[in-house]
Amino acid sequence: MSDENEAREEICRVGRSLFERGYVHASAGNISVRLDDGFLITPTDACLGTLQPARLARLDGAGQQTGGDRASKTLALHRRIYDSAPEARCVIHTHSTHLVALTLHGVWREDDVLPPITPYFVMKVGHVPLIPYHRPGDPQVAELVAQRIAAMAARGTPIRAVMLDRLGPNVWHRSPAEASAVLEELEETARLWLLCQPRPQPLSEAHIDELRRQFGAAW
Repeated sequence: MSDENEAREEICRVGRSLFERGYVHASAGNISVRLDDGFLITPTDACLGTLQPARLARLDGAGQQTGGDRASKTLALHRRIYDSAPEARCVIHTHSTHLVALTLHGVWREDDVLPPITPYFVMKVGHVPLIPYHRPGDPQVAELVAQRIAAMAARGTPIRAVMLDRLGPNVWHRSPAEASAVLEELEETARLWLLCQPRPQPLSEAHIDELRRQFGAAW
């Protein structure tokens, strides 16, 4: 997003929407947007439900803060995602309940925390690898995420989300609204997977190939 005022308003709108619908709680989670000359990111320990546009942290292209409240400690991870995924203009991190529960219960497999059980998960989210547990804000996580983005792109299956073990997802897209949609689809798929007993079978390879042909799904 190139218009900074629009980006500030959109971050606050999406943050409030996620909070009111239970995708984030207390002061957990953060949202950033890449501008043409820097970044906006939610302040450290801010509640996403009560963000104020003027108080969002403003940083220059080198990551030095130039305005607003103190930036979230996850800034380094967000910047590394932007460096590794040039199409990304917004990154959202939450501690969404069902996704965190999934890591506690046990993910489907490390390269895919969830199986392709619905067509919209395949189309709108795609592969979501697990990043091993590190403490919140650990700089090693940023490098692990960058490595996984590069590895998946080399396989021809670019990703727009990773799952931090015991902490929650990081998702990215071209705008806060689009990143939020990825997050919502991911969380709802985790909820379905945890609710279904016995576990549902994944879509067949023929079904997934049809989604590739018809909708360009990157799976």
